[in-house]
Amino acid sequence: MSGRKLRTCAQGHQYYKTSDCPVCPHCEEARKPTEGFLAALSAPARRALQTAGITTLETLSTFSEKDILKLHGMGPRSIPPLKDALAASGLRFRDEVPE
Repeated sequence: MSGRKLRTCAQGHQYYKTSDCPVCPHCEEARKPTEGFLAALSAPARRALQTAGITTLETLSTFSEKDILKLHGMGPRSIPPLKDALAASGLRFRDEVPE
C-alpha cells in the first residue's frame, strides 16, 4: 500500500487514501441519493453541483454546459446523464439549441 495513508473520518470510519482529499468513501456512499438526476452522477460531479447550489433540474437549466464543465469535479462524462435528465423534464442547458 505504498503512498496510501490510513485515515479516520469524524464518524469513525477508517479508510485509505493516497491523496489529501478529506472525503470519506463510507460517508459519501451514505449521502448518495437513490433517485433523481444527482443519483446518476459520480460523487465528485454530484458534490460539484451541490456546492454550486444546483440541486434541481430547473436550477441546472439556467446554466450553460460550459458553465457546468468549469465546476471542479465535473467532467465530460457527466454531461450526457444531465442532458437526459433535463430532456425528460422538458428542459435543456441554457446554451442548448432546441430540436
